Amino acid sequence: MMHVALLRGVNVGGKHSLPMKDLVEIFVGAGCADVRTYIQSGNVVFNAPKALLKKLPALIAQEITARFGFQAPVILRSSEQLAKTVRANPFLHAGEAEKMLHVLFLADLPDPNAVASLDANRSPGDRFHVLEHEVYLHLPNGAGNSKLTNAYFDSKLSTRSTGRNWGTVLKLLELSSPS
Repeated sequence: MMHVALLRGVNVGGKHSLPMKDLVEIFVGAGCADVRTYIQSGNVVFNAPKALLKKLPALIAQEITARFGFQAPVILRSSEQLAKTVRANPFLHAGEAEKMLHVLFLADLPDPNAVASLDANRSPGDRFHVLEHEVYLHLPNGAGNSKLTNAYFDSKLSTRSTGRNWGTVLKLLELSSPS
């Protein structure tokens, strides 16, 4: 089964430079196969033995720190999980424009009480919906203008997250799905 690794903070705003060919080498060196990247922001599609998957995020993150000197959290999803994420988007079902949609992928399942304590009015005009390991975002004013940030959700939900726009989510699903 194909999987997707979503790295946070790679090649964003001129910081944390990580050539994709090096990222492919890191994944191959960790025991992955059929490794390919999508755009320059840390999206990796790969195949790996089931036994490797649990320890893979830590292995990849450690190797990036050792080789490049910065931390890049790694969050994994199987192609099946990614398909479920796409099917479940409540804003898509409500007919919102895809260009306004984003997803934050959470490393851990958040506590329901933490989810309930999130401020729905934190960023007027923007909306979010937490469903299992994802935070679905509708950001009509743009992601750069929103107060619904990784830092906010990470601190409130006691986890780490990485975000992708809807177009990237759809492309990653396409790349990771069986032909």
